[in-house]
Amino acid sequence: MKELDIGTVARWSGLPASTLRYYEEKGLIRSIGRNGLRRVFAESVLQRLSLIALGRTAGFSLEDIAGMLASEGGPAIDRERLERKAEQLDQTIRRLSAIRDGLRHAAACPAENHLACPTFQRLMTLASRQASRSRATAR
Repeated sequence: MKELDIGTVARWSGLPASTLRYYEEKGLIRSIGRNGLRRVFAESVLQRLSLIALGRTAGFSLEDIAGMLASEGGPAIDRERLERKAEQLDQTIRRLSAIRDGLRHAAACPAENHLACPTFQRLMTLASRQASRSRATAR
């Protein structure tokens, strides 16, 4: 088993050492010892960090990721949770696509006043509804 010090892991993973220490504190990764004052990790930590990066990119919280990485034998990924996250992403994509299309229309709209444009009015209504939902969810 190849051992890597924290500086090497930081370089190869692209993460600062402070993030690696934080991930260790949260139980996402584990050092196997020390070389002087420097933490030492098994080479397999790089694969684990890749899984963490994938989870973060998909929008999972560190707590969610920790639950999926809890198994010693490898990741314990909840497929239903992945499907729910994919559906959330689909909803976000649809919402952002509608906003993008509305903005493109507003940019090219021949109306003298955007407030007179029915498409722009629909865009404003959608934005208001979304803001109301966000406020209600935050409560």
